[in-house]
Amino acid sequence: MAELYQLRCHECGRGWGNAPLTLCTDCFSPLEISYDYEAIRGSITRESIAARPENLWRYAELLPLPQGFESDLATGFTPLVRARRLGEKLGIGNLYVKNDAVCFPTLSFKDRVVAVALSAAQRFKFDVVSCSSTGNLANAVAAQAARLGLEACIFVPADLEAAKILNTQVYGARLIRIAGNYDQVNRLCSQVADAHRWGFVNVNLRPYYAEGSKTMGFEIAEQLGWELPDNVVVPMAGGSLIRKIAKAFCELAELGLVEPKPVKFFGAQATGCSPISDAIKNGKDQFDPQKPHTIARSLAIGNPADGNFAAAMIRESGGWAEDISDTEIVGSIELLAQAEGIFAETAGGVTLGVTQKLIAQGRIQPDETTVLCVTGNGLKTTDALAGRFELEEPIAPKLADFERVIAGTLHAVAAGR
Repeated sequence: MAELYQLRCHECGRGWGNAPLTLCTDCFSPLEISYDYEAIRGSITRESIAARPENLWRYAELLPLPQGFESDLATGFTPLVRARRLGEKLGIGNLYVKNDAVCFPTLSFKDRVVAVALSAAQRFKFDVVSCSSTGNLANAVAAQAARLGLEACIFVPADLEAAKILNTQVYGARLIRIAGNYDQVNRLCSQVADAHRWGFVNVNLRPYYAEGSKTMGFEIAEQLGWELPDNVVVPMAGGSLIRKIAKAFCELAELGLVEPKPVKFFGAQATGCSPISDAIKNGKDQFDPQKPHTIARSLAIGNPADGNFAAAMIRESGGWAEDISDTEIVGSIELLAQAEGIFAETAGGVTLGVTQKLIAQGRIQPDETTVLCVTGNGLKTTDALAGRFELEEPIAPKLADFERVIAGTLHAVAAGR
């Protein structure tokens, strides 16, 4: 499959073959993966996909995988949940949650991008793999490097959630904490990548890594019966995920796997770090970098690499972007958990909270099919809910004590059921 894709400059269009590169040296624009769709056409059908294992590799022809690549890593094909009770609360009918909070192996969508990035790392014979991360990426790189027998060195901001720190160290990765925000960590990683022959999944392997995000889009379409939704709401950090879901829909239409239709893309950010949302709401062609200050640390990238491209794509789709406060994030986490039994990390609270704003603004209509992307598990960000729930004093193991404490608290008990 190697000859079916290559790196190509996003601006000038020059092809660069396949190598651990991220920028065009002619115009210094980012490189992206370009496919030979004519050669792929006919080799991938709905039927051939359905016959394959339920993981991201079922879309192999549309991923930048080395010749002869095989993997037993069952990442992807996470549930698309019909969210009826949540939809009733929001006043919309056809609402779905794409739940990557249960993605294998580390419970976030980053497992997808890392699986593809490490296939490239092996192709280019990197012995050490690395990343700069706000948490989920660190977890995914550490876990999958352990499976592949690769050394991993992970760089994170020092204030990362304790659960994400633990979920990186347990796999045996070398963890380096930086006294600074993500953007400062990322700048250091770019320097390290120049000084050492390491495979940084979101630096010199970034074009390959980003393609893994498309599989979320492929799955949404397949799980909707090979139809595209009307709206997709996506949390934004670096801005890559929302663009790659859009690319996935375009590729499926290009290959005749879905009927083409307009899809509106909506970006979700936290108010404490919302450079892309700010650019869209204020009609700016270029975002202004921000210093992050939010509990949604997985989205706390003040200088997003794909920010301007994401903003342009959102506008072209007829979509919009919004942001919500930390207080609204916590309330939305609770709403999603109590309505649908899905415990999302803070980024999921951002997605749902922004969706509520978009509905109130009339940007999402009640009869449209809308998909919310939940990208990580709430067990990783339990500190955001600290102090929200009180523990009652324990009672004696006696029926009378039970009846006393339960009285008037459950509807079924009050009704005698």
